[in-house]
Amino acid sequence: MTIVSFPRHPRRIIAICAATVALHFMTINWVSGRIGAAERERDAEKNVISAELRLAPPSPEPVAPEPVEAPPPPKPKRKPKPPKPAPPPEEAAPIADSAPADAGPAVPAEPEAAAPDGQSGAAPATPAVESAQPQPQPEAAPKAEPPASVQRWKVALPPSARFELDVRRKDADGTNWSGSANIGWETDGATYKATQEVGISLLIARVKLLEVSSEGTINDTGIAPAKFTEKRRNRSATATHFNQQDQKITFSASERSVPLAAGAQDRATVLFQLAGIGRADVNQFGKPMDILVGEDRNAQVYSFLLVGEDELETRMGKLITWHLARPPKPGSYSARLDIWLAPSLDWYPVQIRNTESNGAVTTQTVTRIIK
Repeated sequence: MTIVSFPRHPRRIIAICAATVALHFMTINWVSGRIGAAERERDAEKNVISAELRLAPPSPEPVAPEPVEAPPPPKPKRKPKPPKPAPPPEEAAPIADSAPADAGPAVPAEPEAAAPDGQSGAAPATPAVESAQPQPQPEAAPKAEPPASVQRWKVALPPSARFELDVRRKDADGTNWSGSANIGWETDGATYKATQEVGISLLIARVKLLEVSSEGTINDTGIAPAKFTEKRRNRSATATHFNQQDQKITFSASERSVPLAAGAQDRATVLFQLAGIGRADVNQFGKPMDILVGEDRNAQVYSFLLVGEDELETRMGKLITWHLARPPKPGSYSARLDIWLAPSLDWYPVQIRNTESNGAVTTQTVTRIIK
């Protein structure tokens, strides 16, 4: 039997083993710490951003821009020569209208109404049919000229009445036309309204060629128009305004502005102004009478002369009349206007005739007066 013997000093052995273990543990910790430190240093090196400062390159010196040559100035355009002014239209000869061949029989163009240049019932120089031409554009406004000196007349206007008239026209080529006209005159002593309508007869129909209307007041110079309107067949209506406050006459068909003279009339009222002059004092007809008359595009001074005393044959019988005439005036109007006033009938106009420069004649003769 074998006997195993144990060392005698067990405490010493245990202490040596414990010291050995502790030494190994410390060695491992030290090695681990060194390894961790090295890893941390490597990580720190990874997180370091390296930067290098470099001097900025010198800024280039500014270079002066090369001068740019200005383009040569454009050559001035030659101004067009102004067109030669058209000759003034004849007082009683508006532009004739034209239409397709199937428009029906030809009719004379709008007869002029009872006043000069269109209110005397005279028709234009040539026959016309339905209009196919464009309407003329309003002309440029010339510089306004003051009206010629006009006289002041004593006026006693006639009472209200309505007139029916027979219309006869003979064209320059000998063609004859017939028709009828109506004239209205209404007044209460403070205001008035004057109207006129002219037409011609075609077979069984009546063609209306012209309508005019005038409204205004009555003052110490007689009739004081405020607005005059005119409507011709196949044309737009026009208006003439007599601004008593601003003392101007203006026109919708042109841009003219004419100073308003005392006693100025329009083409619808001039007949009754003449009648009022005769009623107030017949001796006023002993000298030329100048009256400023507003038309559709302008205003002009018309000079009337006493021709004499005439006896007319009418449907109302023989009438003793005073014959007044407005002869052509070179540079202003080329038509002649004749008016016959009947003293026995409140000096009403009982016959009106317009003679155009080409020889065409239109005559209106009263057939009935209704008071």
